[in-house]
Amino acid sequence: MSTRRKALKMVSTLPLVGGMLGPSLLTAKVAEEVVLKPVARDFFKELGLRTFINAAGTYTAMTGSLMHKEVTDAISYGATEYVNLDELHDKVGERIAELLECEYATVTSGAFGAMTIGLAGIMCGMDEEKVAQLPDTTGLKDEVIVQKGHSIGYTHALINTGAKIVEIETAKELEKAINDKTAMLWFLNANTENGEIKWEEFIALGKKHNVPTFIDCAADVPPVENLFKFTKLGFDLVCFSGGKGIRGPQSAGLLLGKRKYIEAARLHTPPRGTTIARGMKVNKEEVLGMMVALELYLSRDHDKEWALWESQIKLISDSALSVKGVETEIHVPQHANHVPSLYIRWDEKVVGISTDAMRKKLRDGHPSIETVGNKEQVGITTWMMEPGQERIVAQRVKEVLENV
Repeated sequence: MSTRRKALKMVSTLPLVGGMLGPSLLTAKVAEEVVLKPVARDFFKELGLRTFINAAGTYTAMTGSLMHKEVTDAISYGATEYVNLDELHDKVGERIAELLECEYATVTSGAFGAMTIGLAGIMCGMDEEKVAQLPDTTGLKDEVIVQKGHSIGYTHALINTGAKIVEIETAKELEKAINDKTAMLWFLNANTENGEIKWEEFIALGKKHNVPTFIDCAADVPPVENLFKFTKLGFDLVCFSGGKGIRGPQSAGLLLGKRKYIEAARLHTPPRGTTIARGMKVNKEEVLGMMVALELYLSRDHDKEWALWESQIKLISDSALSVKGVETEIHVPQHANHVPSLYIRWDEKVVGISTDAMRKKLRDGHPSIETVGNKEQVGITTWMMEPGQERIVAQRVKEVLENV
C-alpha cells in the first residue's frame, strides 16, 4: 500500500484517535491535502481572452447573458446521468406549457432554431417522408408572407426549410398574396412599428384564410407578461431566445403554441438524423437548464428588478452629465430589449473625443467595458451587469469623457 493511501486511511480514523496524534502530523496531513487539491482554472485567461463588463445588452456576439447558479446547477446535474432525449423533451415541454399557460412547448436551439423547426412542422405535418424531403419543397406549401418592414436577416431561419419569403406592406396585399402555396404568416415583434398590420389584425387574417401565424419574440423578455401574451392573443406559434432576458443557456430557446405544430416540429430535431434540423441539437443539460431558468425568471420580483435598473441607469447618467457639454437620454425601447437604457451624446468640440473613440477606450481599459452606439451617441444598459459594476461604469464613463 502506498504511503499516501496509508496516510488517507490513517486520517479516516482521526475522529477516534485524533488526540493521540501529534500536531505536526496533523499539520503535515492538512498541508498534503491542500497541495493535492486542484486549483480552479481560469480558462479565458489561459486562452488569452479578455472578459468584460457588459454595458451593452444581450448580444450573441457578446455571449448573451450570464446564467444564475440554479441554472448551472441544473446543467451540471444533467451531465451526471443518461436519459431518453425524446422523453425528456416531452416532460419538459409539458412543464413549460403548464408554467406559461399555453397548449404546448419545446426547448429549441435558440429562437432561430425555433423558427426553422416551427415552419418545417407546419410544412410537413406528421408525414415523416416529407420531413426527410426538406429542403426540397416539391408538393409542399412553401411560401411565407412577411411584412416588408419585418423582413430582416433572421428570415434566413425560414428559408433554411426551402421556403420562399413573400413581402407585402398592407392587409390588402397580404390577402392577395395568399394562395395554395402559402404555408405561414410570420411577424417580427421587434419591428412591430415598422409594419402597417398589427398583432390582432395579423392573427385575424391568418384565421380568416386558415393560415398559421408565427411571431418571433426573441428579445421580448422582459416584460414577463410577453411570455403569456402572444399565445393568448391567438398566434399559433411564438418563439423566445433562452439566453437573453430569461438567462438560460445561450444556445437554447423556446417554441410555444399549438401542440399539433410543435409535435410536428419535433420530428425535424434529434435524435432523428435525416432532417434539416439534425444539427440543431439541444442536449439534456440545456433542456434542464432552460426549464430551471424559466422557473427562476417567473419567480423573480420584476418590479424590484426594474427599480434597480432604473437606479443604475440614473447613476451612470448623472455621472456623465457632470461633464460639461454632455447630454443624456434615459429611454425604454417599446419592443425588444424593453429595459431602462441610456444614450450619451456630446459636442465633440467641447468634450474632445468621438463616440467611436470613447467606446474603444472603454473596451481597451481596465476593466474592459462593452457598450453600443453609433457616430451620434454611446448606448448603455445595466441589466446584464453584475451588482456593483454600474459604479465602475459610471466612473469610467466620466473619466473617458474628461479625457483622464
